[in-house]
This record gives sequence, structure tokens and C-alpha cells, in this order.
Amino acid sequence: MNPRFFCPEGLCPDSEMPLPAAVAHHAERVLRLAVGDEVVLFDGGGGECAAILLALGKQPVARLGPRLAVECESPLAITLVQALASGDKMDWIVQKAVELGAVAVQPVAAERSVLKLSGDRAAKRVAHWQQIAVSACEQSGRNRVPAVGDIVTLSRYLAQPVEGTRLILAPGAAGALARKAPPSGPLSILIGPEGGWSPAELALAEHAGCEPLALGPRVFRTETAGLAALAALQTLWGDFSGEA
Repeated sequence: MNPRFFCPEGLCPDSEMPLPAAVAHHAERVLRLAVGDEVVLFDGGGGECAAILLALGKQPVARLGPRLAVECESPLAITLVQALASGDKMDWIVQKAVELGAVAVQPVAAERSVLKLSGDRAAKRVAHWQQIAVSACEQSGRNRVPAVGDIVTLSRYLAQPVEGTRLILAPGAAGALARKAPPSGPLSILIGPEGGWSPAELALAEHAGCEPLALGPRVFRTETAGLAALAALQTLWGDFSGEA
């Protein structure tokens, strides 16, 4: 597969187009591409363009072909609602969630979250996670970049109107994924932090209409739980099911 690059300013199909500085730098300095190499460009609006590098350096230019109606999105619109996790776990979670087809990632601050972020630190971390989502799209072949939301408290998230079904992962819950009816619309899955959801948070979530769910008899780490849930959901009702 030819290298893929996200061009958020938009594409100019069937023409020559200056490349964004960040794209040109990555192509030339990181991937060591050269003039004449073939790449794929996408702008997040669906589809993509095959392109040939015409010039690099200070004035990078590519010649674009027609916009191709290439899509690889899942028929199941899943939002991963992830409680803040410490260290580089959030980086890993965002990257793999995008590869597994999540349409959005919503970070939430939970009572037992070890990572505490606010103000400029929070904004910078969200921007960092958004760039990880872009890179994951480039790597995995996706043409639509999932949004990483601003960090909110769990109570604020639950107070927002949300379309579709919301599931909350809770070890020991009576609900089993295989016994649930296929969703008729978007689906959100809530994942707790390292210490798990507090009893008060679980009660608040259930009061807000979230359905408790357990994934088998074992207790997963927070960086495993959401990815396991995404894979299971895609297998049952999404693009792993073979019915897409």
C-alpha cells in the first residue's frame, strides 16, 4: 500500500496541488520519499486521491488524480467513551480504537482516574490524541478521521443528549453482549479507569440509561477492555461480521 497522508485543508483532484508542510516533512524526512513516488491523499471528507510527488523541499507539490470513492468505515457507529488512563495508555487506546473502527473517542474524567488534566495541559493532550487518530487513519486506510472530544467529567458526559444505545462495562454485570439485540443506531461503550468505576458512577450511568455489560468472567485492564469490546461489537454487528 502506498504511503497515505491526511490533508485537512482539502484536496484538488485532477490537478497539481501544494502539499501541507507537515505532510511534505513526513514524506521527505521521515519516510525518505523522493520526487516521482506515488502516495495517497485524503482530507477526511470521504474518498481519496492517488498522487505523484512532483517536488519536495521548500515548495512541495503533488499531481493528484481523480477523487476515488474508496470507503472502509464500519456499518456500526461506535463511540469509545474512555475514562482517563495514566502514562501512555491513552495514546495506545486512541490509536487502536481508530484502527478498530471507532467513529469517535470521548475522554472522561472519572473518580478513580490516576491521570488528572485541566486547562492548557488538557487541551494539549487532546490535540496530541487527535494527531494519533490522524496517524492511525493514515496507517489503517481510513478516510474519515474520528474526533477526539474535549475531556469532560462523567456526570457532564451523561447529562448530554446522546443518540442511540449506551453500554457501560462493569465486571460482574448480568448483561451479556451476545444476548443483546443489535443496535438500530449509534452505539457508545463506556470504559472505566485503572481502579474501575465507583459504585456512585455506575448508579449514575444506569440512571442515565446506560446498560451494564460484562465481557466474560475476567477483569480486563482499562487499556484492554475498550479494545476487546470494540472487537466484540465489530464481530457481532460490524465489519468483522462479514455482513457489511
